[in-house]
Amino acid sequence: MPKDTRELQNELKKAEGLENFLVDNQKDFRRYTLAEYLERLLKEKNLSKGEVIEKSQLERLYAYHIFAGRKKNPSREKVIAIALAMALTPEETQYLLYYAGAPQLYVRNPLDSVLWYALENRMSVVDTNIMLENMAELPLISNEENLHNNMKKH
Repeated sequence: MPKDTRELQNELKKAEGLENFLVDNQKDFRRYTLAEYLERLLKEKNLSKGEVIEKSQLERLYAYHIFAGRKKNPSREKVIAIALAMALTPEETQYLLYYAGAPQLYVRNPLDSVLWYALENRMSVVDTNIMLENMAELPLISNEENLHNNMKKH
């Protein structure tokens, strides 16, 4: 079983040398691209890209570019929309944000607390956006994007 971040931090503190630490823990370092990690999650959770993309409320072509690896650093909001659509745990979402090159959630930040709550409670993107708007925060996916997506479906 891979070591978690805390275990690695403790071992690094105790390490007699950086080189030995790196060699001893090589298998525990994350070495995925965003697209590879998304593919892994799809398989683990038995989800289809199309299903996730629809639930994410993202513009379809843009979302497929993320999954294909052509869009390497999507915005944090779009990554969180994908996480919600995949019903990821907050911890899985932290990894997803890491691979996307986006800041991880920090629960001392009120907005991030709302997002953590939404993930923890398996809320949809639509319900999360409503909750954010009720708290005078910007939605993950703007109304313009939602309108664009809905027009394409009809």
